[in-house]
Formats: sequence, structure tokens, C-alpha cells
Amino acid sequence: MEQAALEQTGLERTGLEQTELEQTELEREALEQAGLERARGGDEQAFRELTDPYRRELLAHCYRMLGSLTDAEDMLQETLLAAWRGLPRFQRRSTLRSWLYRIATNTCLNAIRSHARRAPAEPTPPFQPPEPTQRDEIIWLQPYPDALLDGIADTAPGPEARYSQTEAIELAFVAGLQRMPPRQAATVLLRDVLGFGTEEVARMLKTNQTAIKGTLQRGRAALESSRGTAGRLPATSTEERDLARRFADAYVAADIDRVLSLLTDDAWLSMPPAPHQYHGLEAIRSFLAASFAFRGERGVYLLPGRANNQPCFASYLAAHDEPMASPSGVFVLTLAGEHIAAMTRFHRDDLYPLLGFPPSLPVPAGPI
Repeated sequence: MEQAALEQTGLERTGLEQTELEQTELEREALEQAGLERARGGDEQAFRELTDPYRRELLAHCYRMLGSLTDAEDMLQETLLAAWRGLPRFQRRSTLRSWLYRIATNTCLNAIRSHARRAPAEPTPPFQPPEPTQRDEIIWLQPYPDALLDGIADTAPGPEARYSQTEAIELAFVAGLQRMPPRQAATVLLRDVLGFGTEEVARMLKTNQTAIKGTLQRGRAALESSRGTAGRLPATSTEERDLARRFADAYVAADIDRVLSLLTDDAWLSMPPAPHQYHGLEAIRSFLAASFAFRGERGVYLLPGRANNQPCFASYLAAHDEPMASPSGVFVLTLAGEHIAAMTRFHRDDLYPLLGFPPSLPVPAGPI
């Protein structure tokens, strides 16, 4: 009898909780509808209140589509402008979130087509680099600050998702998307990262479910192949911080052997927007030797941060008689187990403020 009573109490509690959830959802929909009516009437504040909760996740989506934070910011503004203009045609046949993602996705696809993938100018190296292992075509890739993931990292993406929001922001994942046909990348993102159903994705991309299933199968295979299967340390773990610190110490000391001891045997060094890529310890050694020789007696200073759910460093370079150190590249480290599988060094001074780093650094009296 007691067990039956407990079960009945549990059922009543579950039913009450479900009723409360349904009531909350009804209230949310009523508020959203009221906000839509005000926005359709020209109330810009009402429009901001409707769209602000989605801004960060839409920015991350545009970044995954384009691989560039600066381009993603532009496309987010284009998306919101298109949504503002399109409000009279939004009849709520889908959720507001789904409608915004449809606009953002197609805005990015149109930009990719119209710009023919605008590649940044290849920088002139300050020293003669050794012959690279290969030249990468994805030279528009940029880092994405972890701070912009706050508020969306724990968002439940939907029952169809295969990747978490943080996993899908890692550099290898984003670079893999850039190597796909754009509609294939869009399909993977909408289906496997955001968790939209096949029918809804087909409507967003104006195609049929059969086409989506075929595109998705090819995209999944291509993405897994490009990302590799090496395990990685948990983000922000003590082990991850220790490995990043040891890399920083070795790099500042220009200790090539110590840097190489932290890498996997098949590690990669890339440096967008320069196309040069170095694969394996000997190739990376040759580049570091040339780079450290160019550095000479000047001091290097590294400020730690986080980008793409990975440890990163902003580097600064200064002669000993200079009061300020100048930017010399942002490193993002891809970890595999207890080693570093890839070092991506971004040579873009304008990325420093976007990642929360100062544009220059006072030269400290001692080690920082």
C-alpha cells in the first residue's frame, strides 16, 4: 500500500510539473506574439527583445559557416536586418529561432557564392621561411573567443544533435567545415550541431528530405575524416593548463627541443592567413629555427586566453630597450592526449581586441 501511495504521489508531482512547464510555454508564446505585433508595428526595441536571446548562437553559427569571426559579425548584422524587413511575412509556421537560423544560413550561403570566398592577402614574411610541407587553401580561418560562447554552450541543441556547441567550435571542426561544399556544411550544422529535424532542414535549404539525407551522410564522413580521432584532455582541466604552461615556457625560452617534446609525432603548424603548413617534428623544427633566429635577442611575452574551446596565447615581441611590446601572432593549441597535435598561429593584429587581448603590452621588468 505504501509503495502504491508513493507511486501515486510521484505521478501527481510529475503531472503537476508538466502542467507548470506547459503553462510557462504558453506564457512565453503569448509574450513572443505580443512582441512580434509591436515589432511589426515598427517598435525596434521590441525587435531587439525578441532577437537578443539568439544573437550569440547565431554569431557562432555564422562563424562555423564562414570560418571567420569578422565575416560572421557582418553576416549576423545582415541576418538581423533581413529579419526586421521580413517580419510582415513571418506567419509563425516555424519557431522564431528556426526562422532566424533559416535566414542566417541562407545569408551565409549567399555571401559565400557572391564573394567567391574572399581570401585575405597573403602576408609578406619578415624572414625567409623554410619550404612548407604544403600550402593550405583555408587561409581565411580565424579564432573564436570562448567568451562569446557564454550563454549558449549549455543550450540544449535538440534531440537530433550529434555534437555539442563547444565541440563544434574547435578549430579542426570549423576547418573541416570550410573544406566541404557550403550546402553540405550547412546541412551538417543544422542537423548535427543544432539538432533540427530532417524535414525542417529541408525547408530551410529549400530542398527535399532525400537530398538532405544524402548530403548529410557525405558531410558526416568528410568531417570525421578531417577531424581525426585522437582523444583530448578535458577543457580547462589541470592537465590542459599544465601542458599549455609548459609550451609557453619553452616557446619564450626559444627552446626548440622542449617545444618539440610537447608535440605529437604528426603535429601540424599552420599560420593563417599565410598558407604555409608544416607537418611533423622535423618540418616544425626547421620553421622554429628560422623564427627563433629572426627573434634574436628580443623578448617574447605570452598572455594566456581561450579560443575555440582550446588554450590560446597572444604573443608580443619587443627589443630590450623598447617600453612596449608589439603583437606577433595569436597561438591556438589543439591538444591530443597529453601532447599538442596542432599549433595554429594567426598573424592578424586586428584579432587581438576581438579575443580580449591588448593591442600592445608594456614590457615588464621581469617574467610575466
